[in-house]
Amino acid sequence: METLIFPAILFLVMYVVLIRPQQKRQRETVELLRSLEVGDEVVLNSGIHGFVNSLEDDIMWLTVSPDLDLKVSRSAVAHRVLDPVDTEDDDEEAEDTVSDMATDFIDSDD
Repeated sequence: METLIFPAILFLVMYVVLIRPQQKRQRETVELLRSLEVGDEVVLNSGIHGFVNSLEDDIMWLTVSPDLDLKVSRSAVAHRVLDPVDTEDDDEEAEDTVSDMATDFIDSDD
């Protein structure tokens, strides 16, 4: 009986560390590929950025530049590019902080 405890614990640890995270990544990838829509900005596994122009079963057309459309496999999508959050207020605060720091630095030299 004791000889079965160690392999059982080893299998449990392997499942938690290796198998479960891989299944989670696979589910997320399938969900991403199903949720693609025309107009989404995506990045391919090769690093190419573009906008989804049209979708077929396992194929999609990706607009890379105004004159260039690529026919690629849906499975080549690495991730969707999220819209940047409006950080206009943060930018103004950062500029104020930088200018304050520069003023403090110049004043400390005197």
